[in-house]
Amino acid sequence: MEKRVVIVGAGYSGILTAKKLAKKFKKLKQDVNVTIIDKNPFHTMLTELHEVAANRVDEDSIKISLKKVFAGRKVDVKLDTVTSIDFSSKKVIGENETYPYDYLVLSAGSKPTFYGVPGAEEYTFKLWSYEDAVILKDHIHNSFRKAAVETREEERKRLLTFFVVGAGFTGVEMIGELAEYVPILCDKFEIKRSDVTLYNIDGLSRPIPNLTEKLSNKVTKRLEKMGVQLILNAMVSAVGEDFIEFKQGEKVTHTSCGTVIWAAGIQSADVTQEAGKTLDTTRGRIQVDSYLRSTSNDNVYVTGDNMYFIAEGEERPVPQMVENCEQSADTAAHNIVVDVTGKGKLEEYKPKFHGVMVSIGGRYAVCHVGLPGRFFSMPSFLAMFAKHFINIIYFIQVLGWNKVFSYAKHEFFTIRNCRSFVGGHFSNRTPSFLLVPLRVWLGAVWVFEGVKKVVEGWLSDPKLEGFFGGANAWYESILNPSAGGAAPDATSSATTAAVDTIVRTVNMVSTKASNLIVLTADAASSATPAADAAGSAAGSVAEAAGTVLLNFNIFGLLKVIFVSGKSLEASSLADFAFKLDVPLMNWFVENVILPYDWVQMAMQIFIVIAEILIGLALMGGLFTTPAAAFSLVLQFMFVCTTGLYLGTFWMVFAGIAVLIGAGRTLGLDYYAMPGLKKLWRKLPIVRKLYIYND
Repeated sequence: MEKRVVIVGAGYSGILTAKKLAKKFKKLKQDVNVTIIDKNPFHTMLTELHEVAANRVDEDSIKISLKKVFAGRKVDVKLDTVTSIDFSSKKVIGENETYPYDYLVLSAGSKPTFYGVPGAEEYTFKLWSYEDAVILKDHIHNSFRKAAVETREEERKRLLTFFVVGAGFTGVEMIGELAEYVPILCDKFEIKRSDVTLYNIDGLSRPIPNLTEKLSNKVTKRLEKMGVQLILNAMVSAVGEDFIEFKQGEKVTHTSCGTVIWAAGIQSADVTQEAGKTLDTTRGRIQVDSYLRSTSNDNVYVTGDNMYFIAEGEERPVPQMVENCEQSADTAAHNIVVDVTGKGKLEEYKPKFHGVMVSIGGRYAVCHVGLPGRFFSMPSFLAMFAKHFINIIYFIQVLGWNKVFSYAKHEFFTIRNCRSFVGGHFSNRTPSFLLVPLRVWLGAVWVFEGVKKVVEGWLSDPKLEGFFGGANAWYESILNPSAGGAAPDATSSATTAAVDTIVRTVNMVSTKASNLIVLTADAASSATPAADAAGSAAGSVAEAAGTVLLNFNIFGLLKVIFVSGKSLEASSLADFAFKLDVPLMNWFVENVILPYDWVQMAMQIFIVIAEILIGLALMGGLFTTPAAAFSLVLQFMFVCTTGLYLGTFWMVFAGIAVLIGAGRTLGLDYYAMPGLKKLWRKLPIVRKLYIYND
């Protein structure tokens, strides 16, 4: 009989548990039905809500479609609101359906707690869901819009007074993001920054007590620098439609304000609290054993925020944070598979947390990270880098390339107002139509090279041996002149048919035959030193006049060579050549390509066809990204075989410039890519591996 595993909640732990179970059961070829239930068709990045609320990133950036996550996987996604659980009959009861189970995973997450403060739930803005972030974003914008036309000074001041209640992770990140956003809104609505008042209030003595006192002080200084007033050791006693009241010691303060954002704490979701009436709980969280099973019911596993578990050697329960969700999901999935199959050994939950970090706006962060017993703090830039890196690790687990690309796009490439720890340096500001002339010219050069090779007989006679040999002789004559090699003068004439072929082939890029070579197969007729070796190949003897600027050997795996074919004072840009001498590449050329005429011909034909196709694709703006990528690959091959003159490096930089999206402007990609993208995304293997972007 088919076993049934039901997961309540598609939060951080629920979504990972479902994916891991599907993968494990498929590998074991077990007939198990895995069902995940959530009221939303998407997973929400709760740790990024403040970025949407303060309009740093698009609201869609914090949503991850469940349909996409479980594409090609044996996981049944149900959109429903769970109202209760019948543990005796093993049924999850939702508003739409009832779901029988053999094993249940409670991962319903949390919701805000208001500690009984009058008016807190009714009159504050929350930050615990996608809807909360969008509502708050619109409210903040509208507050400034209203204040800009408000003539009553007292009312304008009220509209521009913001309180964030709670100086933990969520509260500090929200007030930091808001403080960074306020100057932008002030500029937009022509409001003086001094008219806006920002408060962060908490009953604690310092912000984010999970951090060291030193880091908490850094947080305090940063917030104060951004214009935030911290009110600590203060308890909120009441919230109204247009005011907040708080108490410090015996002093009660009643302040008019337009916005109160509640980030003061969390409690288990409603369904978890309902389950707690049957299962053992502590502080609203379900008690679990070392295998993450409810202490009241072996068929019920609990993960993430819903679990109450004190790890061995610890005094406090595991924190309600993302890393606990990730690690508990892995343990729960493993143990459920053991229970279902009866094979293997149950695994105890031994979490190893790697620290905490908090961002204060998009440019500044603090963190305390490391391994158990060896934690350290990092400067702001590295802290922000670590934060983004950790997010990417999570995204790889959930939605692979698709979400990683989306995250990078929202956080770096389309970032608003330079609100990133790398500023706006990676943001795509240059209009893409300005790249059209560069793209077309690069394509034309490739086409010219391909056609020229056809005329010169690249499709009929092997020619690579002469080119490789000429280039190597030219470099050797400069690097080791005492060995008898000779670097010919720029005016050396070819005296043999082979040399004449070299000179004619490379003559396109420069009138000096000594300044050019066709690399590997002359794929870009990139100026190379092969033609300079013409005189040497013909038996000419001349005094070496070259200059060695760099000849550096890296552990015998790679040699970096930078030379000029002339004396330094007589050199122009076209005389400097750069090469990466790779022994493995040399071996391949000497033992696989050159000994066989048919291999040389195959390589030459391939290169000629590739040059023409790359050129046509770039000129027409069709498949621009793969064409530009292949162009760069060929250029890299040339650098590793015969080298490139600096005068030809523009093709490398042009390939990089047109790599992303250059064909969508005045190119055929504008018409072709949307349709091809839809067809690509429909392929089952593509959806399963997430190798597409939105």
